Amino acid sequence: MPEYHSFDHEAVNQALQAARAAHEDKNLMAMDSTSDISDSGELSLLAECIAVTVSDHKVCLDLPLGIGKVCIPIPIKFPDGEAAKACLSICTTWGIPTGVKVSISIGGITVVEKKFGKC
Repeated sequence: MPEYHSFDHEAVNQALQAARAAHEDKNLMAMDSTSDISDSGELSLLAECIAVTVSDHKVCLDLPLGIGKVCIPIPIKFPDGEAAKACLSICTTWGIPTGVKVSISIGGITVVEKKFGKC
């Protein structure tokens, strides 16, 4: 049975709060044909990085926002027990969460990046 590493819910909430704050001055309901739409509203914010370990050539995580438990493959050259870092970014559009992005680094180098939902 794999070990599922998890991210702090408060860190996720703080990232969501920052995303909402970035768009609080926008009145989306008042937009019309003269409104400036050059800002797509898409924003990705880092929530947290945690220490993880490679097990069976994968890192297993319990992701927030209803995504749940996932295992992400790690290149085979990294052995079981290898220390790694998993970073979680929350993807939003106009402050509304649309997905998450996970990047896994070993020795300071990103070895895999996986997106869930719209990022």
